[in-house]
Order: sequence, then structure tokens, then C-alpha cells
Amino acid sequence: MNKTVKIILIIVAIILLAFVLKYFKDANSKDIVDYKVEEPFYTAINIKAVATGKLNPEEEIELKPQISGIVDKILVEEGDKVKKGDLIATIRVVPNEQNLVSAKSRIATNKLSFENAKILYDRNKALFDKGVISQQDFENSELSFNQAKESLIQAQNDYQIIKRGSILGGSSANTNIVAQIPGTILEIPVREGDQVIQSNNFNEGTTIATIADMSKMIFEGKVDEAEVGKLTEGKEIKVVLGAINDEEFPAKLTFVAPKGVEDNGAVQFTIKADVTIDSESNIRAGYSANAEIDLEAKDSVLAIREALLQYNRITEKPFVEIQDGEKKFKKQNVELGLSDGINVEIKEGVKEGDKVKVWNKASKDNEDEKDD
Repeated sequence: MNKTVKIILIIVAIILLAFVLKYFKDANSKDIVDYKVEEPFYTAINIKAVATGKLNPEEEIELKPQISGIVDKILVEEGDKVKKGDLIATIRVVPNEQNLVSAKSRIATNKLSFENAKILYDRNKALFDKGVISQQDFENSELSFNQAKESLIQAQNDYQIIKRGSILGGSSANTNIVAQIPGTILEIPVREGDQVIQSNNFNEGTTIATIADMSKMIFEGKVDEAEVGKLTEGKEIKVVLGAINDEEFPAKLTFVAPKGVEDNGAVQFTIKADVTIDSESNIRAGYSANAEIDLEAKDSVLAIREALLQYNRITEKPFVEIQDGEKKFKKQNVELGLSDGINVEIKEGVKEGDKVKVWNKASKDNEDEKDD
């Protein structure tokens, strides 16, 4: 019985030994993990700020009537180029009945005053010629007569303006809306037959047309508070228009807002820049645009891809792994400089010729892609 047990134990021990030997053999036969490496390189690093905004005309005005009425004729269309003084539209005056009655009443009142002053003037003139009254009394009556005459003329003119829109116009007289600057008609928000309101101290009035000089354009956009401190007026920038195949135009920064405005939790500052537009470019008002502003730049600095960096979880300091012998790597702390989000400047820790570990393990698929 004891002999049988011993045989069984020996067999079990042999089987276990075979499993152990096989395990170590398989472990030693595994391929060593292969990592890709990259070398530092010299390059130029530029830090840029991007401001989003729009391209608008520098000079844009709205034409408004100086008297209320009905749009009689519109002589231009949106997109037309006009010169200063060109006729844009005509307004037919529709008089206010209450104002018309009041104007008539003022004419009647001033006419009575004028006739009375004329009677006194004629009487005093005859008495003055006979030497009955003094020269001062005659001059006083003459002054009153002239004042009454002037008041009557003014009342009659007011009546004509209320009724016809002008002193000399006929019953269907028009007021003319003319271009105040040379430029392009951007918008005509009214149509013939629309009623319009005059512009005065109490209301803005109805806009007949909007004119802008499209040869002088400005960029208006916003930048983040983290970047506004690095901007100075007069700085050369670049404006990119996505609407016309990402075409670029040179511009000069002319304004940086002294006060920011909170927008979606971030403080934004308004900036403006004069944009140089060539005559061949078909630029339209309101195009979306991005301004690219160089904040800081260095030429020919030693750099690596920012993706190669790792960070210590405790100290949060950056480091890389440098190849040290065959398939071995060592950690190396680094001091960083400028970064553009893709490449980062290395001030200390890595030198030219070092092989920096790409810390994502190279897979067979990656190797196949590389071969392709």
C-alpha cells in the first residue's frame, strides 16, 4: 500500500515539474516588447492667437427721410455702386390733417396782425410826413409792420412744407433721398408704396437704404483674456476668410478693448483691425473671418512632439523616456519652453541624437501601416 502511494506522489511531482518547466520556457521565449523611438529635431515654433469675428465696412451709413410720407420711387437696387449725390429714392409727402389745420390758422392770425400793422404804419407815415409825430414813433410802427410781414411769410412757408414737403413744390412734390457717400448699396429694406417716418430727436426714422464703402474693410472679433495682454495696437496680423477658399489678407490691429465682456463663462475682449483688400477680390459685408495673431515665435529650437511627453503623477513635472542600451529606456526629466500644441521646445534634459520613446506600444497593425 505504501509503495503505491509513493509511486502516485512521484508521478504527481513529475507532472508538476513538467508544468513549471514549460511555464518558464514559454516566459523566456516571449518576444521583447518593441517600442518606436523618435529623435529631437530643430524647428521654428510660433504661438498664435485666433480671434473669430466678421468683416465689415469701415464706413457704413443709413439713409433716412427728413419728412414722413410714402415711398414713391426707388431708383437703385441692392449691389449697385453709387456716387455721392446720386438719387436713391423719392418720397411723396402725405400731410397730417391736424398740422395742416393748425398751419392755416397761423396764416389767418398772422394775416390779421399784418393788416393791422400796415394800417398803423400808413397812418404814422402820413403823420410823420406832416411833422405831427416824432421819428422814433414812426420807426417803431415801421418795425412792427416789418415783423408782422415776416411772420406772415413764415406761416405761409410752414403751410407749404406741411402740405407739399417743400416751399416751391407742387401738390405732388417729392422729397429726394440722395447718397451721402460713394459706395455700394448693401440693403434697401423698404419697397415702393411703403410709409416712412422722418428722423428726428424722438425716433430714429425709417431706413430707406444702407450704403457702405466696400474698399475699406475692418475686422471685428474677440480674443480670450489670456491672450489680450500680449496684443498691441499697430501689430500686423492676418485675416482668413473661409467663405472664399480660406483666402488670407494682411491687416493691422487698430483697437483693443479696455474692458472685457463675459461670454459663456469666459471673458472676451473686442479687437478691430484695418484689412487691406485688393480690387480683384469680391468681398461682401458680414463675411465670417478668423484673425491669426503671432504672439511669440522662436526660430531653430530643439524640439520634440508634445505627444512624447509624460507627467509625474505626484510632482506633475514632465519627463520622457530615452533609450539606454538595447530595448532599455530610462526616465529623463525635461525643462520645456514654447509650445504650439504640436511641437514643444526642449530647454534641458534631451539633446540632439537622443532616441525618445514613443510611449504607446507599437502594435502589429502599426507596423503594417508603416510598411504601407
